Amino acid sequence: MAEENEGGQEKTEEPSQRKIEKAREDGKVLTSKEMFVFTNISMALVIMFAFFLVAKQYLFEWADLFVFEADSSLDDLPAIKTNYALWYFLKLSLLVGTPVFLVTLGTQVAVGGINFAPKAMSFKGSKLNPIKGMKNIISLKSLVELGKSILKVILLMSAASYIIYLTLPQILQMPGGSLAAALDQLQNIFPLLLIASLVALAVIAALDYFWQRHQHIESLRMTRQEQKDEYKQTEGSPEVKQKIRQKQLQASMEASEQRKSVENVANATAIITNPTHFAVALRYIVGEPGAPEVVAMGRGKVAHDIIQAGKEKNITTFRSPLLARALFFTSDIGKEISDRLYNAVAIALAYIYRVDKGEVVDEPEIDLPADLRFNENGQIIQEKE
Repeated sequence: MAEENEGGQEKTEEPSQRKIEKAREDGKVLTSKEMFVFTNISMALVIMFAFFLVAKQYLFEWADLFVFEADSSLDDLPAIKTNYALWYFLKLSLLVGTPVFLVTLGTQVAVGGINFAPKAMSFKGSKLNPIKGMKNIISLKSLVELGKSILKVILLMSAASYIIYLTLPQILQMPGGSLAAALDQLQNIFPLLLIASLVALAVIAALDYFWQRHQHIESLRMTRQEQKDEYKQTEGSPEVKQKIRQKQLQASMEASEQRKSVENVANATAIITNPTHFAVALRYIVGEPGAPEVVAMGRGKVAHDIIQAGKEKNITTFRSPLLARALFFTSDIGKEISDRLYNAVAIALAYIYRVDKGEVVDEPEIDLPADLRFNENGQIIQEKE
């Protein structure tokens, strides 16, 4: 039966990679105590048999600890023997401890990988909760541990009993034989007992590994809502992504329309520029109904093309950064300008009209409302106090 979270939803979905990585950060990795027992005992037996190859040398060194030479100084003897003993135990510890350490490390690498998690070392008050402690005692995990212990006793006893049963005739003959013959019999029986015990431990370790792996995966399972929440955190909200795609599509369509609008510059009567970053081509014939119409506009490369096309068609260009940006950010190609820009555009067109007539006049200063003063990014320019 699938587990449930606090919201009552079943955890039926496989854990995501992000969930697994977060669990590792919290110190939650797959491990198996029985696997450690099996590998460590196996290595201990290997060390025990290998030790017989160098046992003679170490026994002589041990005996040297209790040999006192006649010409030795009694004052220096305690220090000499102490250093000798420390060096002896250090070599013995390295001989035994190094293989066991490497096997322990290798076992964890094979089972769940090495992981260093500082979060796991932090104090957690929940561990001192007596109610939670009682729940752990009577939980499924404690019952499984009890079952493993019983199974371990049964398998080890069965393996030993089976070997003893097979060698029972030789064991019964030991009392009637010599001591050497008995030792020879034990030398043959003892390895069989060890091998049978290791086989039993290997079975227990395999069962424990698969059980721990199952429990580890089950503890990391997610509900559908958790998957959706994680997806929103990592990939972003679908609604936000859709709006971003819409804005990108809209910007692409506007850029395409602006590039095409360069062809309409021939129909313009004036071009308002910034002076090169923005360009807006307007059409207005005195006496015709309606407000000035935007026939082309663009920024960057498109603005440069509009200005060049205007020069080829002898269309007057008027430089007004604030007005050019205001027209660009508030107008659409093929439509009339905003009514809030009528006055500013009228001043600019009147100046252009007089210039086209050959009059020499000063360029007018065009003022705009505060909420129509844009910077190059389309943001309203904040006035300094």
